[in-house]
Amino acid sequence: MDTSEALFPSLLGDAAWRDLPGPVQHMHGDAPRVVARGEADVEGDNNVIVRMLRRVLGLPSPGMQQALEICIEREGSREIWTRRFARGHMRSVLDRDMESAHLLERLGPVTLRFQLHHDANGIDWDLKRVSACGLPMPRAWFGQVLSRSSAHDGRYAFAIDTRLPLVGRLVAYRGWLEIVSND
Repeated sequence: MDTSEALFPSLLGDAAWRDLPGPVQHMHGDAPRVVARGEADVEGDNNVIVRMLRRVLGLPSPGMQQALEICIEREGSREIWTRRFARGHMRSVLDRDMESAHLLERLGPVTLRFQLHHDANGIDWDLKRVSACGLPMPRAWFGQVLSRSSAHDGRYAFAIDTRLPLVGRLVAYRGWLEIVSND
């Protein structure tokens, strides 16, 4: 696959892409299929609304040191991410917004629109807009969403934290992955 059509390299641009650490490039690169395994600490509030939202969106349940396997399947700029946590299964579809330089991530009925920022250590995902079932939602309803892809100790590292106003922490997960298959 040509990296010029791969999702993350095309959104970040050549110079920014070349500045990223190797583990980040390998995970977000252009291989048609990537399988990685590692570990994640998953946290989240336990109220009824948060538990229901996690179930609808396919988010993992809280639990420390969960085994995690991710399979990324790519076709052009479209990527299907299947995450298998010890306590849950999560699938999302990532693609480029053709009208802007934003990353789209679909989780069930919700589509998140991110602007990517980079530094020499990794990529920050800045949530700009949200829609549910194709309808735009007020950004304020989605509170704080922090997401970072980076490298630590030679491995791919990630940290995601989502807190909703009046509801609490929906999910936060952080950990590491090592690629076991990259073809």
